[in-house]
Amino acid sequence: MNGTKLRERSVFIISIILTLIFIVWGVFFTENLTNVTDLIYNSSIDYLGWLYIGATFFFVVFSIYLLFSKYGHIRLGRATDRPDFKTSSWLAMLFGAGMGIGIVYWAVAEPVTHFTNPPFGEGYTVDAANTAMQYTFFHWGMHPWAIYTVIGLALAFFQYNRNLPAAISSLFYPLIKDRIYGPLGKTIDILSVFATVFGTATSLGLGALQVTAGMHSIFAAPNTILIQITVIVVATVIFLISINTGLEKGIQYLSNAAMILSLLMLLLIFIFGPTITIIKVFFNTTGLYIDDFIHMSLRMRPFSEGEWIASWTLFYWAWWIAWAPFVGMFIARISRGRTIKEFVIGVLIVPTLGTCIWMAIFGGSALDLVVKSDNHDLATYIADNVSLAIFTFFDYLPLSSVLSIIGFALVAIYYVTVADTATFVLGMLSEGGTLNPSNKIKMTWGIIQSAVAAVLLISGGLDVLQTASIAAAVPFAIIMLFMCYSLLKGLKGEIEVQRRKPRIKDTK
Repeated sequence: MNGTKLRERSVFIISIILTLIFIVWGVFFTENLTNVTDLIYNSSIDYLGWLYIGATFFFVVFSIYLLFSKYGHIRLGRATDRPDFKTSSWLAMLFGAGMGIGIVYWAVAEPVTHFTNPPFGEGYTVDAANTAMQYTFFHWGMHPWAIYTVIGLALAFFQYNRNLPAAISSLFYPLIKDRIYGPLGKTIDILSVFATVFGTATSLGLGALQVTAGMHSIFAAPNTILIQITVIVVATVIFLISINTGLEKGIQYLSNAAMILSLLMLLLIFIFGPTITIIKVFFNTTGLYIDDFIHMSLRMRPFSEGEWIASWTLFYWAWWIAWAPFVGMFIARISRGRTIKEFVIGVLIVPTLGTCIWMAIFGGSALDLVVKSDNHDLATYIADNVSLAIFTFFDYLPLSSVLSIIGFALVAIYYVTVADTATFVLGMLSEGGTLNPSNKIKMTWGIIQSAVAAVLLISGGLDVLQTASIAAAVPFAIIMLFMCYSLLKGLKGEIEVQRRKPRIKDTK
């Protein structure tokens, strides 16, 4: 019995051991870890950048194909299953897990940074402003959501239609069959846990920086490492309490609250900001985005260095792919009962539209501020101080204090939501793919991932950790390509099963 329990908990035990080893490596041998991860990351960008570009574009095409294909009517689960969550709560939860804190962090900073240093042409010009919005739409639009669509749909299908465990290894069942339950499958799951822990810890560290920046802006609190660690400790206590309330309460309530605050903040900026400019920015940028979609998707600059593409587009694609196991697992968990068509519309189309509206309102307003006033110093300051960007932007708007408080609350809620969802997913992966992991396991992972974020924040290793997480995207990109084949094969089998059912019924 003890041996059986040990095998069942092997993913959990080995993942924790590897995590502790990595922490020790990062704290005591930071320079060595930096050199190793930089080498892996730079090599993957230099020699496999084409793989990121091609794979991510393929995921967009594949997702759109599924939306209009004959598989659209297939329900994730039994024919009688219906969604566990209202559509509004479902969208709020998947949006919070997939983009939440990221769009708050980058909504002002990225367009302004591209304005100062565009992918082509001269910076600090009107053309640079248009290009900045175009590439912001591109980086936060269909491509990242297509990545989440593909892995989330594959996980949901194999869990609910093939009754396989909620684990990344289940995606390989058509290829390795029952070996997903053996050492090979365990290895895949351990790698997915490892990537999730460090991807989440990086976001928690960056989130702590932005929360502290907000406290400094609103309450004049000192922006020190001690305050940043205090933020992590307080947030850990909050999301550990939320964990114990379950998926249907804690995460759902937090996600709904974040969505309400997001809509309120958007509405206030739209009304009190440069309303007409925002509308023009949205329509103009949407046109540019659609018109140059294929060119931007496949842009590589083979006869030049392509440093901008490497530091922005390839960085983003690798980052989304590295996050895919965590986000995809959570989206699959909350999507039982929906048809494939509903799933693709909800995970690809609606979030893309919502993200573009968000970026048009924030980015358009910020660029209006720096372009029309010709305030190059402000643009440079925002580009150089990303964690303060959104609060600096609020200072130039009416109701700045109100917006800063809402923005601070939103960042804090998204921070807790990401930590909450990550611990839920880690619990699923650690307990053999169960859909309802124990609170004990979730709390253990919650403490560990916060400890990782705190330790690496103290040691200055967040950049190293971020690089290591992204370097892990190369194998996941390849895994996801095979996963598309597995999903398509499974969907074809599902159609055949459905075609046989009426004939069986007629013979009775």
